[in-house]
Amino acid sequence: MSCGVVSCESRGDKCPDHGATLPYARFSPASSRTSAGCELGKSPSIEYFCTNNHIFLHMKLSVIIVSYNVCHYLCQCLDAVWRAAQVADVETEVFVVDNHSKDGTIALLSREYPLYLQEKGADNCRLHLIANQCNVGFGRANNQALRQCTGDYVLFLNPDTVIGEHSFADCLAEAKTCPRLGAIGVKMMYPDGRFAFESRRGLPTPWVAFCKMSGLNTVFPRSRTFGRYYLRFLPEAESVSIDIVSGAFMFCSRKALDHCGGFDESFFMYGEDIDLSYRFLKAGFQNRYVPTPILHYKGESTQKNSFRYVHVFYQAMLIFFRKHFPATSLLITLPVYAAIYGQAALTLLRQQAKSLGRFLYPRRRAAELSAVFVGEEADAAKLSTWAETWSLRLSTASDFSSLPPADVLILSTASYTYSEMLQAVARFSHRYQLGIFHPHRNSLILPGDVYTATL
Repeated sequence: MSCGVVSCESRGDKCPDHGATLPYARFSPASSRTSAGCELGKSPSIEYFCTNNHIFLHMKLSVIIVSYNVCHYLCQCLDAVWRAAQVADVETEVFVVDNHSKDGTIALLSREYPLYLQEKGADNCRLHLIANQCNVGFGRANNQALRQCTGDYVLFLNPDTVIGEHSFADCLAEAKTCPRLGAIGVKMMYPDGRFAFESRRGLPTPWVAFCKMSGLNTVFPRSRTFGRYYLRFLPEAESVSIDIVSGAFMFCSRKALDHCGGFDESFFMYGEDIDLSYRFLKAGFQNRYVPTPILHYKGESTQKNSFRYVHVFYQAMLIFFRKHFPATSLLITLPVYAAIYGQAALTLLRQQAKSLGRFLYPRRRAAELSAVFVGEEADAAKLSTWAETWSLRLSTASDFSSLPPADVLILSTASYTYSEMLQAVARFSHRYQLGIFHPHRNSLILPGDVYTATL
């Protein structure tokens, strides 16, 4: 079952924030099809849940992706979104808001996806492209799409993520059990299979913020008193209530968004998710964590610059603190402010030390990067041909039973689902970084590196 496109119309829209004419492409699908083996009734009001698949009728999901100079990661993210939409069998509209990328993002999407998605027809996905004439920030860009989308649920998704095929179905199923849903977060993993602690976070009250900034959260990570920032005392494999949902994957109820509004545009890049999550809680909505796994490259979508990152990140913390805790006594605010500014200074020092270290001890050359590929022989032959060009020391294996030591485990989208890839990298946690090979694009995506080839 493949998500596709059957028609395309283009027009120009006026940017609500800047008045510039934006290229806008709308791709419309054909009528939705049901999953194999599921007999649907004729009543328009009936909702079906199949044992082997979740079917969500008469519901609509809006996916909003803000992109900035990550075109190849974005394409991979969209591929995963198409697959998840198919498994959930939910009508899905996708908004890509590009913040004036310089890497040809809009041209690539406009060129590739109408052609690629038409190959096998269409199902239940629509793609909308919005191109900003400047970088308006994460929150404002999301709000641009939020004003246009029509979903019963809205997923704010980072482009440097890879979701599993069942991610949408799992979140929709959880949403059906929570009538006062605010947002759902998921189990995020780094490319080496490690669990990302920011998958679940507690409300950064003055005390929690102080524990985080002072390092008490690190010293006592599973303490209910000192470790509430990352909530590591909660089980990773169970659905639980949490305070803060990460903006990398933020599955929101439209009802909650209509009540509380979208992102606060005072935040430029960080803190918007914390602020929105807190506003959900204050309005009486519930935030949930669902252990469906996704991969987050973490950093590819932000392009962190040392001084700028420190300034923007810690400024966001100050904005949040001043906004939600304005009446806090000086006895509490002064230690929190001291911890924030102190941590910012330490972060800058660490970054400068790393820069000096890279200068004195240069990073090893890409030629020294080793990789093992598990997949079809035809894909292995392709990779072997390009390995030298891509500066990879490549070996192959028939299965996962006896993998040789390597830096990267490469899996092909032709042989494995994204869910299977996530399971594999979790199985070998800390041993390998995950590399994803896309044979139809002749591209290999690694954490921080993208290799492409022309036949």
